[in-house]
Amino acid sequence: MAEHPRAVGAMDDVEAVTRAVLTASRLLVAVSARSLTSVEDRVTLPQFRLLVVLSTRGAAKLVVLAERLAVSPSTAMRMVDRLIAVGLVDRRTNQDDRRETVLRLTPEGVRIVEDVMARRHQEIASIVQRLAPGQRAALIAALTAFTEAGGEPELPDRPGGLHPLGWTGA
Repeated sequence: MAEHPRAVGAMDDVEAVTRAVLTASRLLVAVSARSLTSVEDRVTLPQFRLLVVLSTRGAAKLVVLAERLAVSPSTAMRMVDRLIAVGLVDRRTNQDDRRETVLRLTPEGVRIVEDVMARRHQEIASIVQRLAPGQRAALIAALTAFTEAGGEPELPDRPGGLHPLGWTGA
């Protein structure tokens, strides 16, 4: 029994889009990796991810942070301890409930996130500038539809126009 021609075309289209997204994701991962080179002696990629979550979501309890990172609380605690040791995160008593401790970025942690994101922004902007205006508009529409289909919330505008790239929960 032969498949309906439209169904075959739709499947080919899905495969072509999937391949294009995977190729683009390799580029974005490379851009992300290059943006971290200046801080790689201080933080690992998973630790930087934790910094981004604190930067975008604000202070959090360890359990909440672990959930947002999709790691165990013990893994999150080890990362937090290392980041506290290098002065990028600190623990504070929760002002709303003095029995709780919350984690937040230090000014140095904020600076590192902003610096890395500025490098990412700059490199991505230089790539986007090579596209024709019509391609840019099509890319906005396609990426917006893609992120909506994946359930990723739109990021709010941030000072300086910097937007963290990346991870669910970030």
